[in-house]
Amino acid sequence: MSTILAVDHLSKSFGAVTVADEINFSINEGAAIGILGPNGAGKSSLFNLITGALDADFGDITFEGKSILDLGAAERCRLGIARAFQVPHPFVGMTVFENVLVGAFQGAGMKGHIAEKYALEVLDLTGLLPKANIKAGVLNLLDRKRLEMARALAAKPKLLLLDEIAGGLTEAECSTLIDTIKAVQKSGTTILWIEHVVHALLAVVDKIIVIDFGRKVAEGEPNAIMASAEVKEIYLGIDPDV
Repeated sequence: MSTILAVDHLSKSFGAVTVADEINFSINEGAAIGILGPNGAGKSSLFNLITGALDADFGDITFEGKSILDLGAAERCRLGIARAFQVPHPFVGMTVFENVLVGAFQGAGMKGHIAEKYALEVLDLTGLLPKANIKAGVLNLLDRKRLEMARALAAKPKLLLLDEIAGGLTEAECSTLIDTIKAVQKSGTTILWIEHVVHALLAVVDKIIVIDFGRKVAEGEPNAIMASAEVKEIYLGIDPDV
């Protein structure tokens, strides 16, 4: 498989606070990669750097073999990078279908019947097709999360960034969301997923990257990463000597 995203010595600081400290990793096309780390570790800042919401101080980000550092957020979106945020903010007065249609218009540049057809395909993929004509403002949390993901998918991304999308869900709702994310990956979309709900992450991802104080401290197969003494100390607060 070819590499879709490569992060090379990526660095960013705000004064004395370093949010990205020479981070290196790459993602193969079609993979699902998880990112773990305690609050304040720099995970969301990493997403901001990848999507263009933040400018890097040093290093490089390549997407499909070409550097994207000089591109703005809108240009990166058009290339195929989209993000679903932790807290959904749909257009509450519009229907579920209309929300996704806006994404197809603005993110993917589609028009007319082509945009409408694609919006319906995205709703079907994310399990929201039966609720297409419901106003987004009355959706429950699970469906708002799925709509947030659907709006990102409407931009027709090759790489989808998920930012703690499982937070606040019940076990049953989380299971439904996991099935949706698996379907999205199976459709050919590469997934990069920040999550604190570890069992959800482990059900989907092929590899986990652990970040702490802006540094990448571990990377590897999910079960091996979760068994690591260093990761337990950083993420779970478990002293390896106890």
